[in-house]
Amino acid sequence: IKQKKRHMGDTKHFCPVSLKENFVLYPGLQEHAAKYKEKIYYFSTSEYRDKFLMNPEEYVAHSEPLQAPPLRVCLLGVHGAGKSTCARQIADKLGIFHIQFEEYLQELILPKTKRKVGPSLDEDHEDDYKIPEELEDFSQTTNKTEEEKTKQELKLTDEEEAIKANLVDNTELPPEVLDKIVPDWWKKEPF
Repeated sequence: IKQKKRHMGDTKHFCPVSLKENFVLYPGLQEHAAKYKEKIYYFSTSEYRDKFLMNPEEYVAHSEPLQAPPLRVCLLGVHGAGKSTCARQIADKLGIFHIQFEEYLQELILPKTKRKVGPSLDEDHEDDYKIPEELEDFSQTTNKTEEEKTKQELKLTDEEEAIKANLVDNTELPPEVLDKIVPDWWKKEPF
């Protein structure tokens, strides 16, 4: 038995509403399908299908084809596994933007901590903070007043405390903190 050829919408089996609003290719489901101008469109949720049906012209291609979102790759692994090295090579080969998560976290708390934090940084720069013996007596009184000032200035928010704990002790970041950081990478330029 011959079957009729299906005419798929501009986004094929991906949800056009997810693409337009979130710039993400999200697979649509058959149970959330709708027909518009003799083409079948699949949606990720029934809410997105209803949104599409209210104003379909907003979500279909007009003069030029719809643009696919940029490629996003996430590498996960234990400390020292080579994630950064691989990520840089992949980014160079594919011509995409590379984000090093730990560096980004450092940038978020740097205004308050005034220096990068973490176990590897403390070990590397111990000699940088050594005081010559002839200046030791003078520096002890100066350091006490400076330490008191920095303790007063260094009041981190709960979010910043969680980031610092992640960098220093490799403590897991709570979902609330990740939910504030990660969406910018998916939706804002240049990412």
